[in-house]
Amino acid sequence: MKMVWVGRVLSILVSLPFAMSATMKLMRHPEVVKGMSHLGLPESLIMPLGVIELLCVVVYLVPKTSIFGAILLTGYVGGTIITHLRVGEPVYMQIALGILAWLGLYLRRPRLRELLWSPGAPLLGGTTQRP
Repeated sequence: MKMVWVGRVLSILVSLPFAMSATMKLMRHPEVVKGMSHLGLPESLIMPLGVIELLCVVVYLVPKTSIFGAILLTGYVGGTIITHLRVGEPVYMQIALGILAWLGLYLRRPRLRELLWSPGAPLLGGTTQRP
């Protein structure tokens, strides 16, 4: 049960930068406009990116949709990585957030751990069929 709580806390902490970024985009904060220009992205993408980012966070934090949310966040983070690489910026923070999002999910979802590491798990060469 302790791992589940650590996973929940980690998931919330990972979600905070995304939620803050989405909120700033939805408010069209001047720093966001400046950042979009620096990255070579049109201002017209600010609102759609804010909505997408916020939806990814919400889907990630809802327990029933958390795995789908982690997949969505991974895609979003992948987009941020390529965008920053394109302008020659480091991507350590984006990579860390992506890894921590999955770690938080892994810790808060015992069924996911079971699926990945049980003796019959596909990753270990077993089958997931039940009698």
